[in-house]
Amino acid sequence: MSVLLIEAFYGGSHKQLMDLLQEELQEDCVLCTLPAKKWHWKARTAALYFMQTVPASTNYRFMPAHKLTHLQKVIGVKRNGDAYQSEGLPGQQKTRALGVLMKNGNVQSESGLCEAQPGLCTTQHEGLPSPGTAPARLNEAEASESTTSCQEEDKQQLTFNLCNVLSGQDYQQRPLHIAWPHRWEHDKDPETFFKVLLKLKEKDLPFQVSVLGEAFTEIPDIFSEAKKALGSSVLHWGYLPSKDDYFQALCMADVVISTAKHEFFGVAMVEAVYCGCYPLCPKALVYPEIFPAEYLYSTPEQLFKRLQNFCKRPDIVRKHLYKGETAGFAWAALGGKFRSLLAAEPREDL
Repeated sequence: MSVLLIEAFYGGSHKQLMDLLQEELQEDCVLCTLPAKKWHWKARTAALYFMQTVPASTNYRFMPAHKLTHLQKVIGVKRNGDAYQSEGLPGQQKTRALGVLMKNGNVQSESGLCEAQPGLCTTQHEGLPSPGTAPARLNEAEASESTTSCQEEDKQQLTFNLCNVLSGQDYQQRPLHIAWPHRWEHDKDPETFFKVLLKLKEKDLPFQVSVLGEAFTEIPDIFSEAKKALGSSVLHWGYLPSKDDYFQALCMADVVISTAKHEFFGVAMVEAVYCGCYPLCPKALVYPEIFPAEYLYSTPEQLFKRLQNFCKRPDIVRKHLYKGETAGFAWAALGGKFRSLLAAEPREDL
């Protein structure tokens, strides 16, 4: 089985899933990616980009027979058994990585694409070269940006140990520790999150906050403003490139908050629950499908009231045992389902 994975936003949880599939499926696997920047532009233009960049190949197209017949005519290949082979190549070498035709171990120069050796996976971290004008403009726009882990002044915090930060404090006596582990972009609604925290601070309620997640070139102004206003309540500020440090931060937190306006699943929230955090999520998007009702809020005012109570009684969340189900999200439960889906026979309704 040949598998083509396409990811237009290769970063964060998106990258995590793609890398996991590559590692666990262990098939003739091809991964085509674009950098994790400009989410809204990717949603609008990535399909056009990949349509022009990824050469058609029946080695991995999940299609019914009538569509495969049409594709044969389009790309000019003939079928030999279960594999599609290009005509005229010495030894009838199979087409591999992204359908690029290889001859004597070299990629045809006009393709402009990289070669994947048999049995290996090809990952293009910085996006694929574009043969078309529209995708070229897309790539040029992205090339002008550079991804940053976090703001310059926070680089010294990238390797840290929360156990050291909290040393000397009795666990039950320390202030409520709130985590926000999301991308530093407007679709995660940091404005609402910080507005609620500043309201807690105005009422002199004790809490500490760790603002995690990755920042990019364009960081919303609210982050620098909120860091200054929150002052000593900030325990950690910035992206942690080490997964061990990141999970340690979540393990030391009491509550994890989402204020997202856009969320397909919410890996960061589920990870935090695995690490023992009490989740508070909007009663919207995908969250009601994952979290029981007691972990959902409908308005910022409701979020504030929940956190206000937790600040006064942090022992409430520290003694709490999560009432939802998380085992179904583990690879042990999902691995077989992914394999079955990718190996399924194509249907006429696709």
